[in-house]
Amino acid sequence: MHQVSSSSQSADAGGVPFLERHQFLIYRLFSLAGLVPVGAFLVVHLLTNASVLGGPEVFQSRVDMIHSLGPLLPVVEWAFIFLPMLFHAAVGMAIIAGGLPNVGSYTYSGNIRYTLQRVTGMIAFAFILWHIWQLHAMGKPLGGGAFDPHHAASTAATALRPMLVAVLYAIGVLSAVYHLANGLWSLGVTWGIWTSPAAMRRASWLSVAVGVALGSAGLGGLAGMRMVDVEEAKQVEERMAEAREMLSGKAAAQAAVVPVEDGSQGE
Repeated sequence: MHQVSSSSQSADAGGVPFLERHQFLIYRLFSLAGLVPVGAFLVVHLLTNASVLGGPEVFQSRVDMIHSLGPLLPVVEWAFIFLPMLFHAAVGMAIIAGGLPNVGSYTYSGNIRYTLQRVTGMIAFAFILWHIWQLHAMGKPLGGGAFDPHHAASTAATALRPMLVAVLYAIGVLSAVYHLANGLWSLGVTWGIWTSPAAMRRASWLSVAVGVALGSAGLGGLAGMRMVDVEEAKQVEERMAEAREMLSGKAAAQAAVVPVEDGSQGE
């Protein structure tokens, strides 16, 4: 009897899909990855792009700060951006495909938000892939990779100049912003941070505030890029590049100077 019972329990466990058996842990890792580091990166990325509103030199200085990581930058990108993003996207696709059930009981408005979360997630993921191909160095072998970190504003502005590209970017940015802002509300439900109706209402207003702020930054950065005078930006970037080379040359020269001891002091 004991062997039969054990066999039936094993069969039941084997019949349950892996995602459902580990749903508790997967959902929490999924929501956490969406907030940190993927969501945090989105905030930094949008604010960095919005800095172009202060002029090409401000945007270039922000890009220089990021690329000062040198050979560590790809490691940081893969460890804290690309891999968590791929994990978040993979679990999200499994949820959309029906591999994981919709947790909780939502009202009509809650179900609309849940549906929009799925739709904006798919749009945002497609947009990110296109964005990486178009501007990131990884896209160069495939004909993309138009962004030059040493000529940040001019190359970004050139890539975003076509109206169709700008419209698609606006859709992609707003989808990513909605996905993150509404995801804050979902994360709170998943982690049991807001459980009462009053707490959920406050969380909804928090999501709205975050969405409006990030959406404004994203669209502001997009508009700022399209307003850049490309030729003027190139001149600014060239001057900044020359200044960096002079500073690095002086630093190298100072490091190469070996102090010479004065042997006459003892005489």
